[in-house]
Amino acid sequence: MIIRPRRLRRTQALRDMVRETALSVKDLIYPMFVRCGTGVCDPIPSMPGQFHYSVDTIAEEMESIRDSGIPAVLLFGLPDRKDATGSRSCAADGVVQQAVAAIKRRTPDLTVITDVCLCEYTDHGHCGVLKDGNVDNDATVEILARQAVTHADAGVDLVAPSDMMDGRVAAIRRSLDNAGYQDIGILSYAVKYASAFYGPFREAAECAPQFGDRSAYQMDPGNAREGVKEALLDVEEGADMIMVKPALPYLDVIRRVREVSLLPVAAYNVSGEYAMIKAAEERCWIDGPRVMMETLLSIKRAGADLIITYFAREAAAILGRG
Repeated sequence: MIIRPRRLRRTQALRDMVRETALSVKDLIYPMFVRCGTGVCDPIPSMPGQFHYSVDTIAEEMESIRDSGIPAVLLFGLPDRKDATGSRSCAADGVVQQAVAAIKRRTPDLTVITDVCLCEYTDHGHCGVLKDGNVDNDATVEILARQAVTHADAGVDLVAPSDMMDGRVAAIRRSLDNAGYQDIGILSYAVKYASAFYGPFREAAECAPQFGDRSAYQMDPGNAREGVKEALLDVEEGADMIMVKPALPYLDVIRRVREVSLLPVAAYNVSGEYAMIKAAEERCWIDGPRVMMETLLSIKRAGADLIITYFAREAAAILGRG
């Protein structure tokens, strides 16, 4: 007897019935960049289709994002000035704090997540304050905790620490609780690798390190077991969701983290992954929309509950509101 699996591939209806992994618009989180000024909507050259917004224009965008079915945005801020300690990250009138308040006034039902890190705010581009040329873990954690509270003051739903300092989830949870924000959640960049796929983002966020690199605090790409360890530590410290970043080169890590944690798992389909597909699409080397959807489906199939992706708007248009 010949076993014939093709019987269930014969028609689109059959294929839909037996599909093991389904992608929904509700799985998507849209990362966006906000900077100082008014009336700003400037294209980001290395990330076609993405923009720098000012507080007023990013708030205007939110109704169309909400109406597309995308449930959440992740905000990155470009401050009006930088210094050695990233002091503007904690300012009540900082660009992210203003953007959160403006978005929540306009679209209160949209989930707003904010990046908590110092790399966009320091003049040296590292993710923390420096001591003798190295990032001082504990001094940085103190600032991150203050930054998270200011985002909560502005009305954020979730804070997302991306710095990879040891102990920062516990410190942020403690500071939020002490400030009366027990209901504000933490989406932790639990497993963040020192990756070459971040190039376009660093241009967009103007946060490339002025010297050295971030391998002393971001993870070695060769380590998967350590990724599981980092994820479990953040769960223990009080994270509400955990993230793996980047996504495509680390699908195996997404799977491992999914298998050991009961928390929702997010994966970040990062700027380099996005830009490569866009560049190949522009040269007519690939079918861009099909590759986009196959990419997102692969991330979901690996075990991600949520996908942070610059493709969110394009994918939402294909997926609809189902």
